[in-house]
Amino acid sequence: MTPTWCTPEEAVARLSTRDSVGMPLGPGQPSAFILALGDRTDWEELRLYGALLIVPSAVFDHANVHYLSGFFGPFERALQASGANLGFAPADFRRFGPLLEELAPRVVTTVATPPDADGWCSLSLHAGASVAELERAAADPDRVLLVEMNERMPRTRGLGDYRHAIHVDAIDIAIRSDADPFVLADPDPTDVDRAIAANVAGFVPDGATLQTGIGAVPSTVARLLAEGDGGDYGVHSEMFTTGLMYLHQAGKVTNRKGEFDGVSVSTFSAGTAELYDWLDGNDEVAFLPVEVVNSPEVIARNRRMVSINAALSVDIQGQVVADTIDGGQFSGIGGHEDFVAGSGLRLEDRSLVCLPSTYRGGEGAHSRIVPAHPAGAVITTPRHQIDAVVTEYGVAELQGKTVHQRGEALAAVAHPDARDGLLAAAARASGGRSPLRE
Repeated sequence: MTPTWCTPEEAVARLSTRDSVGMPLGPGQPSAFILALGDRTDWEELRLYGALLIVPSAVFDHANVHYLSGFFGPFERALQASGANLGFAPADFRRFGPLLEELAPRVVTTVATPPDADGWCSLSLHAGASVAELERAAADPDRVLLVEMNERMPRTRGLGDYRHAIHVDAIDIAIRSDADPFVLADPDPTDVDRAIAANVAGFVPDGATLQTGIGAVPSTVARLLAEGDGGDYGVHSEMFTTGLMYLHQAGKVTNRKGEFDGVSVSTFSAGTAELYDWLDGNDEVAFLPVEVVNSPEVIARNRRMVSINAALSVDIQGQVVADTIDGGQFSGIGGHEDFVAGSGLRLEDRSLVCLPSTYRGGEGAHSRIVPAHPAGAVITTPRHQIDAVVTEYGVAELQGKTVHQRGEALAAVAHPDARDGLLAAAARASGGRSPLRE
């Protein structure tokens, strides 16, 4: 069977006024189709499922459209502020797959490259949690697989049983697009970012397998490693970034890591246009589904695993808040806990949670390391999984320490103005007592 070719507007017209659409996270989203959804106004009940929107569309402002997101980015936060019909699914990235299977949207969509000579359309920058649902929709005559083919998307590869491609004959509706891929520029690092990155780099030995998240600190770490004397690194990371490309280009990546040897492994990529040009046709990187990449058991099989993730705040117990602010959704869980857990299954592995010691708000600076999180705070990662916390002042190693000892270690890397209060809370917590009561 060959697909029916449509313009984005024609494809949108094929949806009923009461319908459901599932789409991948961020870089896998079909931007022309999403924009065209906003040109239609007769929706009676349209349900959209996705995460980390990459394009604004008027469809999300429609009173009869409900968008369920698994990860908030700038566009979700703008919708949240505007009072749009928006929901958040508190699930890590691996659980997006079962969630999407349960929701079973009638239309499942993605962006892909045009077919190669054998008819295979690469899924490009995103394998993630939607691959199985794409295949289920293709096999179900009552459902629709809609693929936006974009020749500007890099053609990337899978590995082994994970092809990372859809055959053109499995597609129900195809549309063409020439939109540029979503670009995520590396932010310029601050002096604090550079200090944190330097502290992190000291925990990355030769032969380490790296996972880096999004942001200035992981990017700066990758650049420091690329410029340093070490090497023989492997890459097993939920997200493949521009910084990891620099590490490859510096000749520092050998991928002798014991799991998927010979290739860097990721489940999606977001970065610069330079990164996408480098990924196009590049066999050094393989894209696998998130249930493989983010499996703690698979992560732990890598040699000397070092995970580098960000946080918003930490208390002296070691509890990490990484995706909410004052109880309100800011980003998402993603693979944070999977890599923290997977990197803690062997003593030689390290899990580094990074954050500046302070943030600015209201009347000046406030400590991100606190005696206890306030009521209503939402914990991203529990205390028993935390290995080490890194700020610009140093590294607090928490594994195997009592709450009193954890508080002392965290006080040492907090801003000096916060240390006395943290030490007092740590003393109160001695012997398993509450840090809040004398």
